[in-house]
Amino acid sequence: MSHTVMDETYMKLAINEAQQAARGGEVPVGAVLVKGNRVIAEDHNRCIGRCDPTAHAEILVLRKAGKALGNYRLKDTVMYVTVEPCPMCLSAMIHARVARLVYGTLEPKFGAVESKFNLLREKGLNHRVEVSGGILEEECSEIIGSFFKERRASKKTGLEIGFGRMIPDRKKVTPNSGLKTPNRH
Repeated sequence: MSHTVMDETYMKLAINEAQQAARGGEVPVGAVLVKGNRVIAEDHNRCIGRCDPTAHAEILVLRKAGKALGNYRLKDTVMYVTVEPCPMCLSAMIHARVARLVYGTLEPKFGAVESKFNLLREKGLNHRVEVSGGILEEECSEIIGSFFKERRASKKTGLEIGFGRMIPDRKKVTPNSGLKTPNRH
């Protein structure tokens, strides 16, 4: 298989993960980490459901892969992600020594590869990640674009189509609910 065919094959797996995220009410980003021709880990955004701002697809995949390989250094791996990574995710990939990043579509608000920032141009990094962008760009762009278009439309109509309705068994949370006030003496 040529790199293009392999890239498209693994990006389709990442797209499948992004679609799962959308169905679960999460921002639809999917990621897959590959070493050789073997998928080491795959996942999608879970920030909303886990109430965890770090539960981005790439971070979850890096965590799973580290456990699977018994090492946080993930040398000779390729990360496939549907959307250009943010600074947090790209920094984690650099620290993990991911060899190559392949992404689908640009992220104009938080993209750290070329859209908003270019962290890889920074001097002093102890590792460089090879980058290929625009793989299955139309499909990746459509998934994330449709998600935010629906979200904006639901806000205009006042319908709860967004995150709250899509998260199963979610209690309504009000400010300070469940928070304990410290005892003051």
